[in-house]
Amino acid sequence: MIALIVAYTRNRVIGNKGQIPWRIKGEQRRFKELTTGNVVIMGRKSYQEIGRPLPNRFTVVVSNTASFEAENCTTASSLPEAIKKARELQPGKHIYISGGAGLYKEAIDMVEKMYITEVDAHIEGDTYFPEFDETLFEKTIDEQIEGEIPYTYVTYTRKG
Repeated sequence: MIALIVAYTRNRVIGNKGQIPWRIKGEQRRFKELTTGNVVIMGRKSYQEIGRPLPNRFTVVVSNTASFEAENCTTASSLPEAIKKARELQPGKHIYISGGAGLYKEAIDMVEKMYITEVDAHIEGDTYFPEFDETLFEKTIDEQIEGEIPYTYVTYTRKG
């Protein structure tokens, strides 16, 4: 399975100045639950923000300008190459595309599922999740979490 996983605000913000512009207790629980034991594909900037391979996951960094090689981490020059490497190096594992905006835009047409955390707030930022044709997907609301900043776990599954 190839999926993308993202959290964005009401105004579709996913980042600001290279950082996630919110800290919400528990919000990243779903990311960890889904990606642990699987493959995460991310762009260079996303990887550099984290600064290391994520524990208990295989990471493929998409970059034309840098090479990242470490235990459970490799580099690819494009999203298709990253998917190919993930399938070769980690056969049978789910693949989660986890940002940034450029990879999300490219991935929307090829993913089977989108795991989206909708943060119920309007937050300023400079990086946005791209628009997509919601009619191509079936939307399921998985869980709504109340709190200072409420959020909702939503899954979009490609139709047909």
